[in-house]
Amino acid sequence: MWLGLWLAVLGLAVGIVIGLNIPLVLPQAYAKYLSVAALAALDSVFGGIRAAMEEHFDNTIFISGFFSNALLAAGLAFIGERLGIDLYLAAVVAFGVRLFQNLAIIRRHLLKK
Repeated sequence: MWLGLWLAVLGLAVGIVIGLNIPLVLPQAYAKYLSVAALAALDSVFGGIRAAMEEHFDNTIFISGFFSNALLAAGLAFIGERLGIDLYLAAVVAFGVRLFQNLAIIRRHLLKK
């Protein structure tokens, strides 16, 4: 379990370093889509870490959840923008609450050990 956790943390750190060093500038019009998709992906990562700590991690569930959550969040932002409604806020609230819940559970697991 700890090897998987450290690999996930290492992968996240490597991804952040690569992302900060690539000179890629995205148009500001995509900022809303990218931010909710990143929030959904981060929720999946914390859910995966939580599942690994509870020893019921499933790679298929993690990968399918990672991409489906990110696509759903970006899709809500896109549809909301077309309708003139801020539907992306629904994704921000839902994934934000789950993110903090997963983080609290991870913290409890770490403090119990």
